[in-house]
Amino acid sequence: MQFPPTNGDFTFVSSTEAEELSGTISAPDIKLNMGSENVKDPYATTFLRQRGYGWLLEVEEDNSEESKPLLEELDIDLKDIYYKIRCVLMPMPSLGYNRQVVRDNPDFWGPLAVVLLFSMISIYGQFRVVSWIITIWIFGSLTIFLLARVLGGEVSFGQVLGVIGYSLLPLIVIAPLLLVIGGFEVVSTLIKLFGVFWAAYSAASLLVGDEFKTKKPLLIYPIFLLYIYFLSLYTGV
Repeated sequence: MQFPPTNGDFTFVSSTEAEELSGTISAPDIKLNMGSENVKDPYATTFLRQRGYGWLLEVEEDNSEESKPLLEELDIDLKDIYYKIRCVLMPMPSLGYNRQVVRDNPDFWGPLAVVLLFSMISIYGQFRVVSWIITIWIFGSLTIFLLARVLGGEVSFGQVLGVIGYSLLPLIVIAPLLLVIGGFEVVSTLIKLFGVFWAAYSAASLLVGDEFKTKKPLLIYPIFLLYIYFLSLYTGV
């Protein structure tokens, strides 16, 4: 006795009949929504956010900014430094240089390079004066700054530091000449006086403005003495 197959029973098909059967099996599309906005946060995350500690769960995004050149990062403008060097070495107004940029737009790296160069030259005479040159540059500029403020000048310490540092260039220029004609005392003395007057004039013409009026000699004289002391550190006199 045979029972007809029901929906839950298997139906065995012979191999000959199986060859005539064909078809496809289609799977339903399953979409995974991971991290959706509608998914609720876990209990710990919700607890931290409710207590005001949600910032612990924040992840900083890496902003890949273009790396700036090293000179730009250090705020070093070589063109500006070169222009200021020319303004100091050629202080004559007839040459048409805007010399006030040395005072109005001070920088640190240019004067520091000039002071270090002067220190390197001074090693030929006495190695121990190198640290003193940097010290005198800083504290000498501070003295000129305080004196200028007492006399009513509107200058900052950065401006004085930059002008005093740049104005060491004339002493650097005359240094090779002193090595060549060191045996001629008269000529050597004249070159030293010329270099000191050159440096003092470059600095004083920038720092001593019209606001000092009749008090200009009170500021020019200390500047002149400062560069005499700088030269003495180099020559050992």
